[in-house]
Amino acid sequence: MEMRFDFGAYVARRKGGVSGERGEGYAFEGDLALLRTMRKLRPLELAVGQTVKLSKSLLAGGLLGTSVRVGPRQFPRVHRIVEDCARTLGIAMPQVFINPSIATINAFTFGTDEDAAIVIHAAMFEHLTDDEIRFVVGHECGHVQNNHVVYLSTLKYLEQILSLTGGLLTPLLMPATVALKGWSRAAEITCDRAGLLCVRDPAVGASALAKLGVGSKRLFEELDVDVYLEQLGEARESMGRVNELAMTHPYVTKRIEALRLFGASELYRKAAGLSGGLSRDELERRTAEVIKVM
Repeated sequence: MEMRFDFGAYVARRKGGVSGERGEGYAFEGDLALLRTMRKLRPLELAVGQTVKLSKSLLAGGLLGTSVRVGPRQFPRVHRIVEDCARTLGIAMPQVFINPSIATINAFTFGTDEDAAIVIHAAMFEHLTDDEIRFVVGHECGHVQNNHVVYLSTLKYLEQILSLTGGLLTPLLMPATVALKGWSRAAEITCDRAGLLCVRDPAVGASALAKLGVGSKRLFEELDVDVYLEQLGEARESMGRVNELAMTHPYVTKRIEALRLFGASELYRKAAGLSGGLSRDELERRTAEVIKVM
């Protein structure tokens, strides 16, 4: 039986699934705006529908053979962190797997919105504190809460096809791939906000992101985050900034600056039981300015 993917209904569900634990929507407006634009891309709708079909079987096999599942009796400390983040964001407990890779500090989410898996590389536990891991787990849970998962899976699927076909399908698939990468960069800002709602400490979120940027716990001890952020201004003036258009994540410096803005916002401070802060309009305007590429 053919599975049809109702893109309009998916967009409507996205709009309704962006609440924090107290009910205030925290999703970055740029995330939702780009989603509305992508509705016009027929190749994207077809690719998303195909991914919905494939993701169930992908989840059923590979992870159980290559990674270790987290549970109450296996990695209980990690299990408790995931439970806390899921409770904070008001989502069901997602499946979580530890991948044995120590080459890169990474975590990702894929599958479908109804059947998602979070994969954390073992290297994460060598370099990040428990609170920083909580930020990362909260970020990944944000993808689940905000119904990002099917899009993330679609992007991986399209990139694999482009790689395997040697560019043969580039004219057909590139518009959808470029659109998804643009959306993905905005979606990462939404999920950094989710991570901060889980950890409730902007300094922890910034340090977790900085460690992803430097790639070493020992080097991080010598890192001055404020000096690191000076690279943000220099990068904006460089012609090399166009390289970011091919990336699924904003530069780490941009993510740290955007997270600091969220930490100073009325939206976050209210969720944290504090008063004052940047208005929602000001937060979104300044965040859009930070993460723009061109």
